[in-house]
Amino acid sequence: MRAGPRHPAKKGLIEQAYTFGERVGIPVWNEDEAGPYQAIPHPGPSWQPQGEPARQPHEYIRGGTAKLLTLFHPATGAVRAQPVVRATHDILHPWLLKELEAILSEVPEVAPQHAQDWGRRWSDWGWPLEWAQRCDWPPVRMVLIWDNLVGHYTPQVVTWCHYHGIALLYTPLGGSWLNMAESVQRILVRRALSGQHPKEAQQIMDWLAAVVCGWNADPTPFEWGGKRWQRRQRQRERHKLGGSAAYTRRPIRRRWQSGERVNPLCHPT
Repeated sequence: MRAGPRHPAKKGLIEQAYTFGERVGIPVWNEDEAGPYQAIPHPGPSWQPQGEPARQPHEYIRGGTAKLLTLFHPATGAVRAQPVVRATHDILHPWLLKELEAILSEVPEVAPQHAQDWGRRWSDWGWPLEWAQRCDWPPVRMVLIWDNLVGHYTPQVVTWCHYHGIALLYTPLGGSWLNMAESVQRILVRRALSGQHPKEAQQIMDWLAAVVCGWNADPTPFEWGGKRWQRRQRQRERHKLGGSAAYTRRPIRRRWQSGERVNPLCHPT
């Protein structure tokens, strides 16, 4: 098993970061690599003169692919992104460490009297306390949530993050929906490529960079546990019956009489 927060607690730790991290002054960021996106016609609406619908070529021409390296700050909506042709370790890691260093330059250092506050201790984010003491890690200054990929466990990157006070949280298997960077990537990619026909990878990268620039001009903050989550909670409170779509706002209770179950259909309350 890879080193890191215990697997059963990963979802809870990530939700904890989204809910309480920013409240105690700890910035919470997400990281993800989107793509690859091919230089082919992309489905979507487009504006065309009446009677002249858009027509796509029938030939399949390989124009290359592009990816988007993304760092996302849900609390402010800020996006730090880099379009690339490929996302190998020798490309991703230098870019990532450079961007993280720039982010940390805007985060104040933790005062000694606050080093033991909630959220500043590594044990609050699932990392064993003895590791932090043995390796002399500084108090937590930032939380980074990203996918559970092999490249994200590279010792050089993990060690650099720990010694700079960045607590790493990995999404569990099948839990990529916990990474809000994927949500903003879908918005950016749809704006850049929907209904378009790029001819080459460089054209895709130029469009993605332009969309990211436009997004940061007026970013939209993301909130964990918003209106959709509240609707799901209300749905759970309806006490669904079995696997059907029927529900009741009052759960059915078992009635017992003389130690035997009573059929609720024969003995209504």
